[in-house]
Amino acid sequence: MRTIISFAALFLSVIFMQLSSGGVGPLDALSGLALDFTTAQIGLLGSAHFLGFFIGCWWAPRLMGSVGHSRAFAALTAAGTIGLMAHMLVIDPYAWALMRVATGICVAGCYTVIEAWLQSKVTNESRGRTMGIYRVADMGASLVAQMMISVLEPASYVSYNILALICCAALLPMTLTKARQPETPTAPRLRPSLAIACSPLAAFGVVVAALSSSTFRMVGPLYGQQVGLAVDQIAWFLAAFVLGGALAQYPAGWLADKFDRRHVLIGLSGAAIICCIATALLPDLGRNGVMWAAFFFGLTSFPIYSVSAAHANDFAKNDERVELSAALMFFYAIGAIAAPLAASKLIEDFGPSAMFVMIAVGHAALILFGLTRMRARPTRGYRTRYVWSPRTSFIIGRLTKQSRDHDSPDSD
Repeated sequence: MRTIISFAALFLSVIFMQLSSGGVGPLDALSGLALDFTTAQIGLLGSAHFLGFFIGCWWAPRLMGSVGHSRAFAALTAAGTIGLMAHMLVIDPYAWALMRVATGICVAGCYTVIEAWLQSKVTNESRGRTMGIYRVADMGASLVAQMMISVLEPASYVSYNILALICCAALLPMTLTKARQPETPTAPRLRPSLAIACSPLAAFGVVVAALSSSTFRMVGPLYGQQVGLAVDQIAWFLAAFVLGGALAQYPAGWLADKFDRRHVLIGLSGAAIICCIATALLPDLGRNGVMWAAFFFGLTSFPIYSVSAAHANDFAKNDERVELSAALMFFYAIGAIAAPLAASKLIEDFGPSAMFVMIAVGHAALILFGLTRMRARPTRGYRTRYVWSPRTSFIIGRLTKQSRDHDSPDSD
């Protein structure tokens, strides 16, 4: 309880930010359908969000260095609010794409500020509890955000205004807290080559994780609409994916710590392919069948990022872990930028099942590459501790580094 109280302002800001940013993706997709945007144009909105996300991850630490944590958070939140409120002022998909870049910058930047603040305040004794509460706040708000579209009318100024108000509400806990602002952290160097040097399989794994997650969350509403789901059913469809992903983390972590992590990655991808094939080949699954398919798809695909990150950290030195985390986030962003646009184009040309075919091909490639890497080198004799890795900012590695260092020979 003391941990919750001491970080209450940060956790409340996380909840408000996730409610706002998590709701705008599916709302944009449904609004685009209502406004007769093409499927490819709707996919562009999802790609634009992750382009902004990448820019925000890179720029936010530098902004904090210039103006401080609170001012940076206020500026980033203002950019996201403007992007939300401007939607119904300019009805154009390409203008909306620019607005989604702004909201992506806001989300990544605000998470960067919050995580930098958390990192400066936690101790080794409180780190585990703090990260646990942080993940619950983040995932719980994400789950509720998917459900919000059942009550938000597509292409409505009121709906976007509600999300903008929630985004503004994230300002209140951060700006009114009496806690002293921490020192500004240095931005980690962005070295994508480090991820490849540590583990090419992990770098490819996070790209496939992005292919699965960003496609489902940004283009999933198009699939739901084309297979006949109502808006409230689409909300449950998206929520089932998030719920499955959240519940999978602990059993996936147990497996990744007990068995060769490459075997776990291959097994998860194989199970994800089965879910994709079942969904693509059985379009008449019915409402319950579609929901269960989404749940099991989240269950099998969501942990791939964390397992890949754990595998890469097995081959990294202690002083490389923060930069490795940033490098993996870079590869995730690249996959997340490309995937929604590609998936929406495939749906436009070949129908809704093409989305799951594309994802299945990505997982099949991960299996083949994993088998190849198993022949190229043996796994390490020790393993770092599995950590559920949030995909939130380039500096999240600072919060997870202590847990990974614990079992490393470099910590002696």
